Amino acid sequence: MTLRVLLADDQALLRGAFRTLLETADDITVVGEAADGREAVRLTRELSPDVVIMDIRMPDVDGLAATSEICADPELRASRILILTTYETDEYVAQALRAGAGGFIGKGIGADDLLNAVRTIADGDTLLSPAATRSLVARFLATPDNAPPHQPERLAALTPREREMVTLVATGLSNQEIAERMYLSPFTVRAHVQRAMTKLEARDRAQLVVIAYQTGLARPTDPLS
Repeated sequence: MTLRVLLADDQALLRGAFRTLLETADDITVVGEAADGREAVRLTRELSPDVVIMDIRMPDVDGLAATSEICADPELRASRILILTTYETDEYVAQALRAGAGGFIGKGIGADDLLNAVRTIADGDTLLSPAATRSLVARFLATPDNAPPHQPERLAALTPREREMVTLVATGLSNQEIAERMYLSPFTVRAHVQRAMTKLEARDRAQLVVIAYQTGLARPTDPLS
């Protein structure tokens, strides 16, 4: 399967460099380029890419606003958003998570890491490390000024095992790490996580993390190990 990627960045030189890099991989093709957020939204609707690599600071409509618009449209649910930016601030990461982005990485990332990031996002996983997941979600989603309403009723559809999996996902653990901790196969863990995502209508693992904090299933004081 070839992954279809849309590049959104206001710098043509960077778009060209990213296109050249991405198309060195046999399983990735760049289907379009956008110079601002408005164009990114339009091309996502027209081209249905698997992954949109989105810059934050762009003219007219910025990357965060474009991400929010794409993620809020049920018809664009299959397109995953990977934020690729020079500005790796806590606030931007939190805003990207809330908007529905599946990952957040810096433009200093290596070539192989970028290719793997696209594959990871397309697979529905998040690129946030355990420390970043914990600190950012705890800081911006579990404080009085930023926390959304407590919604434990959203968890009613989950089985006890699925709740356990969501809690572990919220610490930033990968499927492989959860499998090792729970003495399960990665396939079994993935199945539980995918069912939980479907029941909670989560676009990807990053949004599943947000829901875990919103519902109180995960808390800022939960240990990582």
